[in-house]
Amino acid sequence: MVYLLVFVFLFISLMVYFRIALHYRIIDKPNDRSSHRSFTIRGAGIIFLLAFLLAWGMHYQGNTLPTMAAVLIGGVSFVDDRISLSRRLRILVQVLAVGILFYKLGVFDICPAWSILPMFILAVGIINAYNFMDGINGITGLYSLIVLGSLQYVNIYLTHFVHPDMIWLPILACIVFLYFNFRIKAKCFAGDVGSISMAFWVVFLILKLVMSGGSWGYVLFLAVYGIDSVLTISHRLLRKENIFEPHRIHFFQLLANEVGWTHLTVSSIYAGLQLIISALVILLLPVMHAYWLALIILLPLVAFYLIVKPRLMRLVQCSSSTNGSEPVSV
Repeated sequence: MVYLLVFVFLFISLMVYFRIALHYRIIDKPNDRSSHRSFTIRGAGIIFLLAFLLAWGMHYQGNTLPTMAAVLIGGVSFVDDRISLSRRLRILVQVLAVGILFYKLGVFDICPAWSILPMFILAVGIINAYNFMDGINGITGLYSLIVLGSLQYVNIYLTHFVHPDMIWLPILACIVFLYFNFRIKAKCFAGDVGSISMAFWVVFLILKLVMSGGSWGYVLFLAVYGIDSVLTISHRLLRKENIFEPHRIHFFQLLANEVGWTHLTVSSIYAGLQLIISALVILLLPVMHAYWLALIILLPLVAFYLIVKPRLMRLVQCSSSTNGSEPVSV
């Protein structure tokens, strides 16, 4: 009954936000790097922040600092959705939020000093990669649903590390958001407030799981996003591009924008592939070393990316040249 009430509350809250967003023109305007072609309400991912706050209100003990850090990073991201903030300010806030998280979870006390900087880079990198992957309808909501569901399974059946409502309520928020976003023509986008807030919450949950005795191999719950993000960044660096500038050469962007697959199909494939990988992690991690499992899962993904993506880009280049439009360079 409580979850039904929360679901209804989140649904009504998002409807109210739509009115506010339309009044203050909080909308996403398409450009030549966008994967959409119409004006759409932006910042609907604020519902994720609301879910975090509700979960904290119900089970505040031990969760105050992570929730306040999520509000900090999400609040600044929401402002950035409204008025563009400097990249340095956004990174500074992300580092501060991650620092609060590390302090709360005892990372500074437990981990060796040499590992702190790489952990900061990894955490902030995951947050920004999650944001970069938020480019087509349904992908953030569906992928987050799979990640949260996988973490909840571990939390309930394998290693208890957090009150279940700290995961159940964000799951409900994803479902509400997907009702409006998982459409051929989405009614709303998550915005930076949605993708960055959810990414921070996922980092919090995975880190808390690892610090509670779980294997670092649970990071593989982000394998699909991780491979696409890391290899795309590497690709752009090889092309001497500014990796912080918008682009259209993520693997999922090529499928959706250039090859012509629907957003919903691509989002479903990404979520479905991560579901299979998460199931393998849950089944095999208790009986296999995390390093070997990582190799078994990541190497095929890397190989597929390196073989298929150049072919996609050549196909797009040939098609663009035939149509007289500007090609996507390899």
